Amino acid sequence: MDPRDLIKRPIITERSTELMEEGKYVFEVDRRANKTEIRQAVEKVFGVKVAQVNTMNVPGKKKRVGKNVGYTSARKKAIVKLTADSKPIEIFEGA
Repeated sequence: MDPRDLIKRPIITERSTELMEEGKYVFEVDRRANKTEIRQAVEKVFGVKVAQVNTMNVPGKKKRVGKNVGYTSARKKAIVKLTADSKPIEIFEGA
């Protein structure tokens, strides 16, 4: 699997912005990916060194629109911690 297909998008929230100061970045990844594949993909795509990868499966939430009930898509999140000597990931390149 191509590393760019494995990492879907960065997750930008208030909590993930606080984690960036500690050298941790949060990504939505492919649900079939394991920690080793995520580590290799982040290192290859962003050119950084990864110290640790934590993953979690996020189940879909129940949503209602009028009388129709459905679920949002389930997803997998990965929190990637970089090594101390690694350069930071530039998620906000234009900012």
